[in-house]
Amino acid sequence: MEEEKFLSLLNEELIIALGCTEPTAIAIAAATARKYVRGTNILNVDVKASRNVIKNALSVGIPGTDSCGINLAAALGIFAYDSDKNLQILAKIKPSDIKKAIRMVKQNIITVKLADTHKKLYIEIVVKTDISYSRVVIEDNHDNIVLIEVDGNIIKNNQCKDTLNSTSKTKTLDYLNLDSILEFIENVNIEKLDLIKQCIEINTEICLEGLKKPYGLSVGRSIKNKMKMGFLADDTVNYATALTAAGSDARMAGSSLPVMSNSGSGNQGISTTMPVVVFGEGSDEEKIIRAVTLSNLVTIYIKLKLGRLSALCGASISATGACCGITYLMGGDESQIKSSIQNMMGNLTGMICDGAKAGCALKVATCTNAAIQSAIITLEGNIIGSSDGIIEENAADTIENFCTIGNIGMMEADKLILDIMLKKNNCTLKG
Repeated sequence: MEEEKFLSLLNEELIIALGCTEPTAIAIAAATARKYVRGTNILNVDVKASRNVIKNALSVGIPGTDSCGINLAAALGIFAYDSDKNLQILAKIKPSDIKKAIRMVKQNIITVKLADTHKKLYIEIVVKTDISYSRVVIEDNHDNIVLIEVDGNIIKNNQCKDTLNSTSKTKTLDYLNLDSILEFIENVNIEKLDLIKQCIEINTEICLEGLKKPYGLSVGRSIKNKMKMGFLADDTVNYATALTAAGSDARMAGSSLPVMSNSGSGNQGISTTMPVVVFGEGSDEEKIIRAVTLSNLVTIYIKLKLGRLSALCGASISATGACCGITYLMGGDESQIKSSIQNMMGNLTGMICDGAKAGCALKVATCTNAAIQSAIITLEGNIIGSSDGIIEENAADTIENFCTIGNIGMMEADKLILDIMLKKNNCTLKG
C-alpha cells in the first residue's frame, strides 16, 4: 500500500539530530570503534572521510563546545561511549569528557585523511590501543554503520559497491514521484502525520532560540531587529526569512537544541518546514500539516536523486520543497505546485555548497526568500519557460537536469572547493 510506503519513507528520512550531521557521524563511528576495541590506553585514532564529509565537518560548531573540527568530533565520540544514540550522540556528553577530548586532540594522536572513495558519504575510523584495534565504516547515510572489524575479525559487514551515487533505496522507490506525493498529501489520514507535528514543534523551538540569542552571524536575529526598527517591513515574508535563518544560525553555532533533519541535514529540515509554518499561521492546522508534509516529501524526492551530500547547496533543495508547500497553502493547484518547482530551479540552480558553517544561515535566508518569491510569481501565472536554461516542459525532467549538474557537472568544482578550504587553517580549538 503506497500510503504506508510514504509514511515509512518519512520515518526514515525525518530524524531528530543534534548538531551538524557530518561531525556527528564522525562521532558515531568513533564511539562505535571505541566500544569494540579492547584496552584503555588509546595510541592512535585514524580518520578517513570522503570529500563531502570533510567539507561539512571542517568548520561547523559542535554542540556543547565553542569549537569545531574533525579531530574534535572524533575525540568526542571516543568519550561519548553511547553510540546507540545515533544522531543525538552528543546530547549528554559531560563537560569533563569535553576537556578530555580536547586534551586528546592536543596530544596529536588523531589523524585525518581524505578517503580514496567515490562515495559522497564515507567515514572510516580505526582506534588502536596497546593490545587491540577496531575499524568502523559508515556509508551513504550518517548513521549507517556497514563494517565493524576487531583485531582482524569481521563483526559486521554490509558494505556495498563503491559507486558515485549509491543508495539502497533508489530501486525500491518507483512509487515516488510528484503526482504520487500530491495524491498522498491530499488523502492521507491526518492522524498518521504525528511525525510532521513533531517536526514543526522541534524546529520551531530552535528557530525561536536563534531569534533570542546572538548565534553565529545572527542572520535571522539581524533581519528581525531591522523589522522592529522599520528598515524592513514587518510582514510574513521577512518574518519567514528571519525565523528560518535563525534556526540555521543556532544550529551552525553549536546550539544544544535538536532539530528534525530531512535527508540527513538539519538545515534542510529547518528550511523545508519553517517558511511553510509561517505562511500557514492563521490557517487550518490540518492544511498546515499537509503543506509541511508536501514540502518534506518534495525535498526527499529531490535528495534521493541528488544524494545525501552534494556540491550544490542543500538549502536550495529544501527551499524548493518549501515553495511547493507555500504554493499549496496559498491555494495553488497541482499544476501550479509543479510550476513553482520550475521557477525555483530556474532561480537557485548553481548555488554551491562550500561546507557547513555560520554562513549557511545567509544561504538559508536567500533560499527562503526565493521560495516565497517563486510561489507568488507562480500564483500570478508567471512560469519560466522550457526555452530557458536547464528548464524542461515538466518539473520532473527539470529536477533530473538539476541532479545531473550536481552529480556529474560539479565534481571538479567540489574538489576545488575542498582544496581551497584545506589551504586555510580557519578552525582552532578553544579550551
